[in-house]
Amino acid sequence: MSEPTAPSQPWYAAYPAPKSEVVTISRDEVLALLKSAAASSPEKKRDFVLVDLRRNDFEGGTIRGSVNLPAQSLPLTLPSVYELLKAAGMTRVIWYCDARHELSVGVMDLINSSIIGSSTGRGSRATGWMADHIASVGDKEMQSLALAGGIKGWAAAGGEFVEWMDGYDAAVWDKSAPGC
Repeated sequence: MSEPTAPSQPWYAAYPAPKSEVVTISRDEVLALLKSAAASSPEKKRDFVLVDLRRNDFEGGTIRGSVNLPAQSLPLTLPSVYELLKAAGMTRVIWYCDARHELSVGVMDLINSSIIGSSTGRGSRATGWMADHIASVGDKEMQSLALAGGIKGWAAAGGEFVEWMDGYDAAVWDKSAPGC
């Protein structure tokens, strides 16, 4: 008889849980930032960056101007990511994944994954890890924020929100299940 195998640990179990409280930004606020940046003169550069944490490379589309940085690579590259963003003049880093909404890591651990997504959203973890790093270096200018609702909330809002997506594919969002 074979021994039952123990369930494998999730990828994030190898890293410390974030200590910082997750601060969110609404999709309406992000849309306003995008519109303002688009209307600004070319000389005025953006002071925020959107980071899509999904591993599936923008499946179904991504918010216009986002970069893809899978969450699994973040813990080991965080100091370098921070330095690049700081050198580029970023004051807000806005993280998102698939989650229908982002909550603090502790709260997410308590919520049934079938309701809003898997365990603790990558957006919440990334937001917390970056906030921890920002605090550890004493940076008072940069903020780490989680997009409330994640990319699924953005796509589900339809209308103007999907107009601000690159590669939008409605079929992906129609069949997608909650989770991050």
